[in-house]
Amino acid sequence: MKPNNGPVVDPAEPICPHCLKPMSLSVCNEVAPIENRVAVLILQHPQEQDKLLGTARLTAHHLTNATFRIGLSWASLGKALARPADAKKWAILHLGSAHPRDFPEGREIVVLDKKGNPVPDQDAALRGIEGVVVFDGTWSQAKTLWWRNPWVLKGKRIALNPPHASLYGRLRREPRREGLSTIEATALILSRLEKRPEIETAMTTTFGHMLERYKAATEKGRGKA
Repeated sequence: MKPNNGPVVDPAEPICPHCLKPMSLSVCNEVAPIENRVAVLILQHPQEQDKLLGTARLTAHHLTNATFRIGLSWASLGKALARPADAKKWAILHLGSAHPRDFPEGREIVVLDKKGNPVPDQDAALRGIEGVVVFDGTWSQAKTLWWRNPWVLKGKRIALNPPHASLYGRLRREPRREGLSTIEATALILSRLEKRPEIETAMTTTFGHMLERYKAATEKGRGKA
């Protein structure tokens, strides 16, 4: 969903080559690359148009082991990554009906079975995950990506139970409380899988700076109105 009353952007302003945002809104020059062991594949729906508040490209720019693709379907995980990969060793950010109240206590990322229920041995299920697939787009667009790529059913389904709501706040409404931006969801998953809380700290800090620039540009635009 696009925000209302956003910043007024000069069409002649240079565009950041990494996130494709106007340079006044880009924070890519502040990013210190993170060397992540668990790979990340971001699949963006072609109709995702929220370039000013979107975070998919910024997420990929933040990580040394990340792949960003735009499209609707790929024949396999390997085709999406452009390299050999076993989908059974990857996790997929789940879009089902599981509710956080059903999750094991204290778990912020949870592996679900095919019926949407948490598996009994969470530690064993999370062990050995080589990569994570994250869908970028609106809720309906993400569901389209899920069903257009049947190979995702081979992966482990991960659901999120974040300790707090998205930093988006009122800037961009999420259909569920546990809904996070792409950069927040990726940061949460990686930091827990790799047991490196500094990953989440770095990525959410960058996201916060991006939102600060957006808000400042919005206030500036209102002042000119």
